[in-house]
Amino acid sequence: MTLAPERSAQSGPITSDDTNPAVALSCRHCGATYPLAPTHVCVECFAPLEIAYDEDRLRRVTRESIEAGPLNLWRYVGLLPAGHDPARRVSLGAGFTPLRPAPRLAAELGMRKLWVKDDSANPTHSFKDRVVSVALSAARDLGFTTVACASTGNLAHSVAAHAAHAGLRSIVLVPHDLEAGKTVSTAVYGGTLVAIQGNYDDVNRLCSELAGEYEWAFVNVNVRPFYAEGSKTLGYEVAEQLGWRLPAQVVIPIASGSLLTKVDKAFRELGRLGLVEETPYRVFGAQAAGCNPVAAAFARGVDTVAPVRPSTIAKSLSIGNPADGPYALDVVRRTGGSITDVTDDEIVDGMKLLARTEGVFAETAGGVTVACLRRLLREGLLDPAEETVVYNTGDGLKTLDPLVETAVPTATIKASLSAFEAAGLGDD
Repeated sequence: MTLAPERSAQSGPITSDDTNPAVALSCRHCGATYPLAPTHVCVECFAPLEIAYDEDRLRRVTRESIEAGPLNLWRYVGLLPAGHDPARRVSLGAGFTPLRPAPRLAAELGMRKLWVKDDSANPTHSFKDRVVSVALSAARDLGFTTVACASTGNLAHSVAAHAAHAGLRSIVLVPHDLEAGKTVSTAVYGGTLVAIQGNYDDVNRLCSELAGEYEWAFVNVNVRPFYAEGSKTLGYEVAEQLGWRLPAQVVIPIASGSLLTKVDKAFRELGRLGLVEETPYRVFGAQAAGCNPVAAAFARGVDTVAPVRPSTIAKSLSIGNPADGPYALDVVRRTGGSITDVTDDEIVDGMKLLARTEGVFAETAGGVTVACLRRLLREGLLDPAEETVVYNTGDGLKTLDPLVETAVPTATIKASLSAFEAAGLGDD
């Protein structure tokens, strides 16, 4: 197999126009600005770059203009940096997933009002469809014909699917020990899938090197500023689905930390633009104990996130050196939230609890979120009387292995009425 450097004569910066509110890339640390191009690190201070917007263009967006849009993430296109030309937009229809009331889970946990934002309903069954749709739309705007990524599984699946739909070449790199369900559901789209002997951080380092050699759009490397903005739609949707208001508390799983920071960014944008009332809210982060660098930094009261070597069943959260970890700490501390972690056994219990009470089968990341919700309540860190939203970011069918030994038939019997009754299966 040869990975040829397929270069595009058309690749170059995006020219900002009146339809796109994005005007530049801006350093999150020193404020230096750059053109809308495939780059993600400030050359002045090496901090990450993010999208800078024209405030006047953002203020053209109204509740009415959003509600008139499609029932997917592109109803918020006026607040996003790509996809403004429908002919270049890459979409499988992700977004506007259910905000499910969770009264039975709330009752079991002793809570007043609880919702589950269920992104397992997306086309490839995870929230990654949001970021990939925006990233690949930006890649097309930038002139790329090949897209690539480093992934713990869900992103690989989504990139391969969206690339196939858009007629783009895809090259996806994953850890060699990825769950079989995520490997199969990526390979089936016919793109290039490369298993790397190492963990996600090893894969990500290799992708950073490749991005310097090949003119490909690496969605979570050189196109990362565009990619990350897709997560804002999870914040926009929750506010809209609650009747254009903000919840008092949200619990969000942490992998790179980008999802948590972008939901917070979405809430702040909606308030600043007058689309919702600027009410207080608290952000809580959830990690697995086997990969908890951000939770550990929060517990120590420090700003530096020390890398760890992941060892947990929650592979989609197994990023030992999270790029947005320090920014996630800032958000949680600013809003008065907390970050906690849970063991693998607690993760499995969380998956089963959500499935048993609400009929939602979450992947291990969802188990982390529910288990951390329970721990936050037990430790008195989260208010059970306040309206709370927990984010389920993926489908449990992708992570069956942790449940194989315990999610089993109630009984195995002969095909007879007497055997059924003898097993006590008809008892109330």
